[in-house]
Amino acid sequence: MDADVIVVGAGPTGLMLAGELRLGGAHVIVVERLEQPTGQSRGLGFTARAMEVFEQRGLLSWFGGLEKAALGHFGGVQFDYTVLEDAHFGARGIPQSHTEDVLERWALWLGADIRRGWEFLELDGQDDHVEITVATPQGVQRLSAPYLVGCGGGSSPVRRAAGFAFPGTDATRTMYLADVAGCALRPRFLGERLPGGMVMAAPLGDGVDRIIVVPDAVPGQERERSVGFDEVADAWRHITGEDISAGTAHWVSSFTDATRQVTEYRRGRILLAGDAAHVHLPAGGQGLSTGVQDAANLGWKLAAEVRGRAPAGLLDSYHTERHAAGKRLLMNTHAQGMLFVGGPEMGPLRELMGELIQYDDVKRHLAGLVSGLDVRYDVGPGSHPLLGRRLPPRTLTAATGPTSTMELLHPARGLLLDLGDHAGLRAAAAPWQDQVLAATVRAEESEGVLSATTALLVRPDGYVCWAAGAEAEADPGDLRAALLRWFGDPTGTNDPTNTADSTNTAGTNNTNNTAGTAGRAATTAGSPT
Repeated sequence: MDADVIVVGAGPTGLMLAGELRLGGAHVIVVERLEQPTGQSRGLGFTARAMEVFEQRGLLSWFGGLEKAALGHFGGVQFDYTVLEDAHFGARGIPQSHTEDVLERWALWLGADIRRGWEFLELDGQDDHVEITVATPQGVQRLSAPYLVGCGGGSSPVRRAAGFAFPGTDATRTMYLADVAGCALRPRFLGERLPGGMVMAAPLGDGVDRIIVVPDAVPGQERERSVGFDEVADAWRHITGEDISAGTAHWVSSFTDATRQVTEYRRGRILLAGDAAHVHLPAGGQGLSTGVQDAANLGWKLAAEVRGRAPAGLLDSYHTERHAAGKRLLMNTHAQGMLFVGGPEMGPLRELMGELIQYDDVKRHLAGLVSGLDVRYDVGPGSHPLLGRRLPPRTLTAATGPTSTMELLHPARGLLLDLGDHAGLRAAAAPWQDQVLAATVRAEESEGVLSATTALLVRPDGYVCWAAGAEAEADPGDLRAALLRWFGDPTGTNDPTNTADSTNTAGTNNTNNTAGTAGRAATTAGSPT
């Protein structure tokens, strides 16, 4: 075997997954057909939950200064996202190229093997591993690993080769996107609807504007094709009457409103994540952000699987949890598309949404939906408000000084957050000490959910999988049951039919025994020089 896991695609999802796998102790090879990153801006930010995922790994400082946008929209209807605690519309103005650069440096720092100029050609699945054929600068080669993950975008070659069903709705229109300089365009942040279609324009700085053009008369085409700036300029002139053809395009692309999701995120030893598993109309940076969350959910589970530590059903929970999240993503982006780029027939619906969004309950619901903060997994019985939800960012005090929920998640391990100094719970978790950090802390908030909580068990992806509100609920036996469910038998007697043999899978670059420790140290040390 050449690795524990082969990842196809070095976009944000593939790079995030590579880092997560390394933190979990798995050796990973990432193959990417492009010899160099595109450097294109593409998406311009990410959601509040994606921002938290990066903060969980200590990555926010790697981005430099980040600005949160309180104001956002749903289908072009603007409102303040901070009506929901911890929510905002996301980090704005961060080119996707910068996000990819941060994640690639992080993955390489953790020891991921990223091979650019290696193009996936075909796969051959076996009972105990997967083999792929790739075209490389040195010729055609074959790689093998126990698991393969397709992260190659909406046109995923892995999805096609493995025969994943990809149902949904066809594209109804083609839209254009470009970054242009020298046009001095009037800002149209939430879009302007005119008889021939809709246009948007927003300044990016240094005389560059991001424009989106949605002509009414261009049918949807899901096939990939190159788009020239002359085509975009013609569409802009047809709708607005303005001539931008003398401008300089830094980047031009097209997209559609096609909405599709695979029926299964895992088929045996082949898995999909990010746009390979779901495509939709771009709305609020949700595509990149959902892919990052797919990777955070899958990474620790797949690493546990290849290391023989996963309890039965853990890897299957990736599909169960993320397919449901992806379905809600498609629902909300499809709805936003109808509101945002629909024609005059959508006018009454836009007017009605404008009325409904005046209610705080509606704002909170939509803010949670778009920010990704409303995700709740089925982790078992219980009534605690955080059960199945993400651990919110909060300041804490430990014996060694101040800390935070986000800082305690940097190592990508499980976390027993002991808020009641409960020796019985810490003793129950002791057999899992190499997988679960037990932290006795005090919540700094006098009111709020942590102030009324005795203990929480948190998965490496930041989601609470066991909780005790009152002292009477802090049952060590219940905690042990949750630890067994999510982290396996600490004696090493997990179901052998549920694990993959990763012996000698790392080749000459095998760092499986040190990846967890080195990676955990790295993520708490700040940005590499």
